[in-house]
Formats: sequence, structure tokens, C-alpha cells
Amino acid sequence: MKILVVGGVAGGAGVCARLRRNSEQFQIIMFEKGEYISFANCGLPYYIGDVITDKCALQIQTPQGFGKRFNVDVRTFSEVVELDTTLKRVKVYNHQTQVEYWESYDKLILSPGAKPITPKFAGADLAHVFTLRNIPDTYKIKEFTDKQKTGTAVVIGGGYIGIEMAENLQHLGYQVQIVEANTHLIASIDLEVAAHLQNYLRERGLKLFLKSRVTEITPEFVCLENGEKIAADLVIMSIGVQADTGFLKNSGVALNALGQIIVDANLRTNVQDVYALGDAVEHLCFTGAKRNIPLASPANRQARLLADIICGSKQQYPGSQGTAILKAFDLVVAVTGESEESLQQNKINYLKSYTYSANHARYYPGASTMFIKLLYTPTGVVLGAQIVGGTGVDKRIDVLASAVRHQLTVQELTELELAYAPPFNSAKDPVNMAGYVAENVLLGKSKFFYPEDLARVQTTDILLDVRSKSEYQQGHLSAAINIPLDDLRGRIAELEPHKKIFIYCAVGLRGYIAQRILQQNGFIETYNLSGGYELYSVLASNK
Repeated sequence: MKILVVGGVAGGAGVCARLRRNSEQFQIIMFEKGEYISFANCGLPYYIGDVITDKCALQIQTPQGFGKRFNVDVRTFSEVVELDTTLKRVKVYNHQTQVEYWESYDKLILSPGAKPITPKFAGADLAHVFTLRNIPDTYKIKEFTDKQKTGTAVVIGGGYIGIEMAENLQHLGYQVQIVEANTHLIASIDLEVAAHLQNYLRERGLKLFLKSRVTEITPEFVCLENGEKIAADLVIMSIGVQADTGFLKNSGVALNALGQIIVDANLRTNVQDVYALGDAVEHLCFTGAKRNIPLASPANRQARLLADIICGSKQQYPGSQGTAILKAFDLVVAVTGESEESLQQNKINYLKSYTYSANHARYYPGASTMFIKLLYTPTGVVLGAQIVGGTGVDKRIDVLASAVRHQLTVQELTELELAYAPPFNSAKDPVNMAGYVAENVLLGKSKFFYPEDLARVQTTDILLDVRSKSEYQQGHLSAAINIPLDDLRGRIAELEPHKKIFIYCAVGLRGYIAQRILQQNGFIETYNLSGGYELYSVLASNK
């Protein structure tokens, strides 16, 4: 069997290696239009920032080494420019020899990846303006920053790569500003989580321009739609990526409106013997929604699976959930599964809860707090989670990613027996705590209201602050009365049982205890502010 593979990075190289492990008999040809294959594109910002100093470390395999190890005909500088599905062949253009030729196939695997979105505004092609997608891009930026070690830098786009570049440029000595067209950074997380990140980045000296669009880049400035001009010695465009599928025009391979390849659960296109995977593919999510998830982990899983399918396996791709993690200086942001925004867009019913928990025992030195947003169905099945914090976020998001993948319930989160010792954890892990809080909602022991609901609290309702008197004096919600939790039983007569009581504390725990006290003393309508005054303050300060 003659198998052609278009693309030589994560998906393409991965499927070639697995195909060869499955069979020594296949003839495998891999086309890569660039010079490098199987490179660590997730590590590129850290090479620019001098965190990774070994140039060779970015190359997981060389074309020569990969070809020899897996007996694959690796053709670099070879761009597939046309697909003829009738005659089962591809047209290839060699950028070195400038020769074009046709290559036939028995089976064709498309893994062309994605390319940076290139805006149409003036100045995008200036010498100090760069995109970052591959190793040549990295070397160009590194050469520039080695010559000009300080100055002002503007990162256009507040996604994962944009924020990683912002951090690394600041490490080099640049004054960094991020321009983002959306309401918040990182499109896959929700505003509450993004607000923690944005406040932190501002504290670290970065300037953020949210809900801002670039209209032009000049040799000295990045010009915004509102007329503002931002000084810029260096510009990184990290607006996002789009499927690199232009060569499939008129091929008969079905694409969606965004140019992404449509595949079924076996990663087959609508054309016989043509398969696709990776960043150029429209992904089926576990909820049934469809979206593009340009991440390395799904591409690698698809590569392994597709090689087995071609060799006769009856497996199907179960869908992607978009698990991702970001290091921003000392802060960590992580996400898995659906966001609240995506659930609303796909009209999926959900509940949500917020928790603040310590990453390990508070009495052990170095404890820090992590904020967890948990999303689940009205019956308790975990749909998604987002975390922002420090050490230990990676561990918790992986547990919650497993919960999402295997459709665990919030009750099952409470039952997880996770490793505990004071340097690593609390006896009640943050994942357990998220489960406890959500379980209380499903059992009817707790009812929440959220910061966005505060505007709907009526003057006839009671807004009750159960924090200490000193906490109240340092800042409180307008019109709130203060009855500290430990005084509540003795002062319960000050409250009217027939009124709605909206309770809040610092993060939600004391509010829940107060809610249980009131419920068992005849108060019918009580609501606890999920995330407490802490979350309210984070959102209020996020301007």
C-alpha cells in the first residue's frame, strides 16, 4: 500500500511513525513544505525568551533521522498544491528545485496544519512585524531581539501564544502591551477566570487593550480603531490561526465555512481513501458540538488512532475536549471541556459553581489559592472546568479532564481519593471541594446567586454580609448589612423570614454555613454568592 501524508509536524509525523510500527510493508511518503519536521512549536516562545537556549532542542526529529528510523520517504521543501481525487494523485511543488510533479496514492492522509491569520491592515508586512508559527519565524524574531534587546513591544492577540510571547519579551527587557479584540484574554476561558489573569498581568507591568482592534501599523506605532496610538519597536501578530487548506480547492474534499476539513468519527473525509487530522480538521466535541481545536495533544491522539484505523482497527475518535494550560509568569491558567460561553452558544443546559481552595495545607509554608469554575449538567455530569492559580493547577485540571472525558458526576468528584500530604495537598483536595459545593446545589442544600445577579437584588431584599466586622469595614457591597457568621444565631431575629436573603462572605464557605443556619430556622429563600466577595472584587477591579 502506498500512503502519502501531507504535513510533517505533530499529526503527520505521528501517523507516519505509527503506520510503520504497524507494518513494515507500507510505502510511506511524507511531504512537508518547510525545512523542518516534528518540531516543538509549543516551545518556540521560550527559545525567544532565552528560557530554552539549545537551538537543536526545538527539533524533536530531523528529516534524515526520522526517515532512517521509520523508513519513511521524507520530502521537505515539498508543498502539495493540488489534489486530484479522481486519479488519486497529488501535485507537489519542490521549493528548492522549483520542479512540479504528480505523485499517486492508495491512501492519502491530510495533516496540513494551520497558518497564522494575516490581517489586511496596512503595515502588517513591515520589518519589525512578525508572526510565530514555525522554526524560521522563531529565528527571525530571535535575530531581531538579539540586536535590539529592549524597547516597546506590542502583541496583537491575547491567546495562549500571545501571552507566552508577552511574558518572554518582558523577560528580555521589553515594555509589553497586548491588544485583544475580544472582551477578555484567552477565548476558551470565561470572563471570571480571565479577570484573574488580566488583573495579574497588569500587576506584572503589562498594559492590556481589550475590545480593541488594530487599523494600521506604522514604523513607530500600532494604531487602534478608537484613534489611540501605541508605541511599538516590535510587533508580534498572534491573532489566531486558520486551516491551511487552500490546496484543496476544487478537490471535492468537503470543507466547512471556515475552510476546515470535515471528517467522520473514523477521521475519513467525504472522499474515499482520503483521511484528515490535526489543526486543519473540524473537531467533534464530546458534547456533540463542532469546533476547531488547534492543539498538539488531540493531533497526536488522532495520529495514533488513524494509523490503526487504516490498518483495520474499528476504533472511532471520541472527540476533543480542548484541555489546555498556560503559564503566565508565576500564574497558571487551565481549561478542559466546555466553557460557559460555548454551552450557551450550543444551547446546552448547565449549572455552575465557583470555589477558592488552597493548593496544599494552609499551615504548610508556601500555600497559595486556586480559583475553580465547575460546569455541570442539571443532573450533575461534569461538562467543563477552568482553574487559575499557582502550583498544583496542572494536577487538578488533569483530574477534571479525566472527569469530563469519562462523564463523571459531581458526586463522583467528592468520592475521588487523591494523594494527600501537607506539602502537596489538603485532606479535602480542591477537586473534592468543587464536587462538594456542586453536590450541595443538586441536593437542594444550597442555592447560588452570582456577581452578575447583583443588579437584580431588590431594595426589599436583604443583602447579608457574614464576614467579620473588620472585613466589612475594609470594603463591602452597597446596602449590605453586616452580621458576622459567629453572631448569626444570636442576631437572627434582626432578619425577616419572609424576605429573600442574599448572603455573601469572602469566598463562599461562611455564606453556605449561614445559609444552612437560616434554612433550618424558617428562612425559605436564601441565596449564597458563589465565589464570594473575592470574585466580586476581582471582576470589579478588572476594567
